[in-house]
Amino acid sequence: MNKEWSEKNKKMQFLIKKEASFKEGIDVLLELRDELFSEITSIVDSYPAEAFSEMPFAKADGYHSKTLIYSMWHIFRIEDIVAHTIISNDEQILFTDGLLERTKSPIITTGNELKGDEIAAFSKELDVRAVYEYCLAVKDSTDGILKDLEYNDLKRKFTDDDRKRVSDSRSVSTDEDAVWLIDYWCSKDVSGLIRMPFSRHWIMHIEAMGRIKNKLGKR
Repeated sequence: MNKEWSEKNKKMQFLIKKEASFKEGIDVLLELRDELFSEITSIVDSYPAEAFSEMPFAKADGYHSKTLIYSMWHIFRIEDIVAHTIISNDEQILFTDGLLERTKSPIITTGNELKGDEIAAFSKELDVRAVYEYCLAVKDSTDGILKDLEYNDLKRKFTDDDRKRVSDSRSVSTDEDAVWLIDYWCSKDVSGLIRMPFSRHWIMHIEAMGRIKNKLGKR
């Protein structure tokens, strides 16, 4: 894991544990998210659309076995669902401003259920710039939620009603490789969701995007 990102993530987690340093911890988190998102922006601005559906590590085990555009979709679908359907109980960003139609996505799920050739085929259908705009909109929305959090919100837990709401949204596939996410998220408190998916999940997948980018080389 990138040492600088890892250290900043650890610092954030330490700071949010105490009420006196909670807001400073959120500031560190927002700074980390800005740094990570700048990596995505750099890739989007540097590579042609066709590069985003290539799978240079297709036979590998790990997050780098996906495509660039799948990684973007996956990171921010998860964040959108967690931030809006679970925490805020409001409308997901994907269903606003025509974003679903603009991305040209054939699915509204996280993509966990897709494998190999399915990931490649899915990736080719997506509009790279529209997916990037979706990612940015989700990031900005979540940043606003994070800024509004108070220390006492960290221990807020979730219920069976929250689980049902996610299930009813059909944003998570019923495939065994995806459906576990609902219990995983809803078993955490807000503090746990800050770690996964609002920080560490980003780091893991954006590092993988870096590996894919480096393998693809300059275009």
